[in-house]
Amino acid sequence: MALTSYPKEKIQILFLENISESAARNFRAQGYSQVNRIGKALTEDELVEAVRNVHILGIRSKSQITPRVLNAAKKLQAIGCFCIGVNQVDLDAARKNGVVVFNAPYSNTRSVAELVIGSSIMLIRRIPDKNKAAHKGIWMKEASRSYELRAKTLGIIGYGNIGSQVSVLAESMGMRIIFYDIETKLPLGNAIDGKSLKEVLSNSDIVTLHVPETPQTKNLIGKAQLKHCKKGAILINYARGEVVDLEALRKEILSGQIGGAAVDVFPVEPEKNGDRFQTPLQDLPNVILTPHIGGSTEEAQANIGEDVSQKMLQYLERGVTLGSHTVPALALPPQEGSHRILHIHANQPGVLSAINGQLSKNNINILGQYLKTNSQIGYVVLDVDKRLSTQAMSLLKEVKGTIKVRMLY
Repeated sequence: MALTSYPKEKIQILFLENISESAARNFRAQGYSQVNRIGKALTEDELVEAVRNVHILGIRSKSQITPRVLNAAKKLQAIGCFCIGVNQVDLDAARKNGVVVFNAPYSNTRSVAELVIGSSIMLIRRIPDKNKAAHKGIWMKEASRSYELRAKTLGIIGYGNIGSQVSVLAESMGMRIIFYDIETKLPLGNAIDGKSLKEVLSNSDIVTLHVPETPQTKNLIGKAQLKHCKKGAILINYARGEVVDLEALRKEILSGQIGGAAVDVFPVEPEKNGDRFQTPLQDLPNVILTPHIGGSTEEAQANIGEDVSQKMLQYLERGVTLGSHTVPALALPPQEGSHRILHIHANQPGVLSAINGQLSKNNINILGQYLKTNSQIGYVVLDVDKRLSTQAMSLLKEVKGTIKVRMLY
């Protein structure tokens, strides 16, 4: 069965920000030859020009997909966020434009979790200070304030995909685990579900953060919360840059209240490699600073490229929306002897009735129909008699509330 509504060589695919070659390779393997890769993020003005004829857009965390960008992308079918989050895309605007948005919430989990464990070992042994001294020709062989992870308590704030995997790895090294999450989560192994943020902070030798960036998590860890920590505790933030008040953290490190920190994400980050970078945490004792590379391993980037590109291919060729953040999730098998039409519409009364009425009035046989809605969007997949599919397309475009109609095959 031939898939897609027009020749694959006409479908324009744009990947930004050094997305893994595995993603481009997957599209080319399926016959899509128009794959353009750009190694950096684009400004809003640049994006407006770049996306005008693009059907599939791939980004990472730097490119900001605003309503203006989406309104310029008249042919855009799907956006793939080749990373964990989707906060760089205006999801409301994407819904209104009928654009499906995918991401890869699990693919770099292991990479981040391993780095948390590695940083924990480095900090609890005070390796950053010893390393810096050695580079200056100073010998600092001492056991003072240098500890093992075994039998220490790790506090995990946010017990989702990454937090729970950190829990498993840390427990295998002999650590005790206490966690806090605003949602009820099943503890893994011997982890203890803490009843409050304060309880976790006050009982942990090391605290690691794994929460999303929301209005509720901005400055989640500030002056008051740092005072609740055990004296000399270590703080690790590989979550989001706005989660920790960095000025407050600097003061508590200098006072000795916090014994060390590893930070990989910052409120303001440079646009590209080589740009000037500043943070209040520079030149502090026992602090590890990294340039947002928690999930940046060869394995993670290849996995993300595979995951997101397969989701976009499934949507492009079959209308499957599993994992979408904008259009309701549907998955369905191909129907022989039919043409498949996708209809994205505002979730308002009467749309499905109008669809069926239009087709019935014109004697167009529906061989299969699937509907799913969320609070804003309705998504209908119709398999219709292929002899009448062109007429059906024209009729469906006239249905009140229609956002986007596309014939797959």
